[in-house]
Amino acid sequence: MSRSMNKVTLIGNVGSDPECRSVPGGGRVAQFSLATSRTWNDQNGAKQEKTEWHRCVAWNGKGAQNADIIERYVKKGDKLCVEGRIEYRSWQDKDGQTRYTTEINVR
Repeated sequence: MSRSMNKVTLIGNVGSDPECRSVPGGGRVAQFSLATSRTWNDQNGAKQEKTEWHRCVAWNGKGAQNADIIERYVKKGDKLCVEGRIEYRSWQDKDGQTRYTTEINVR
């Protein structure tokens, strides 16, 4: 029997102040963007850089207060290391179009 794992670790810069809100049932969630960059030299020796933006979501629950901690201590520009899992979601927008997103569910 093979096992699998969905685990991601990112180190980057926070792109905007976290947005925190309460959800029905009394839970709390914090959302923020995290930028990671990589650099390399192309065939001609010129330095290249690419930045990837990651949508991060942190929840309170099961004894963890991740959303509250992020709301209190994290702000735009901070260097941050997050660990979590990749999640893919889809939903219907107001025009009936299917929309997709990829999120890092922060632990």
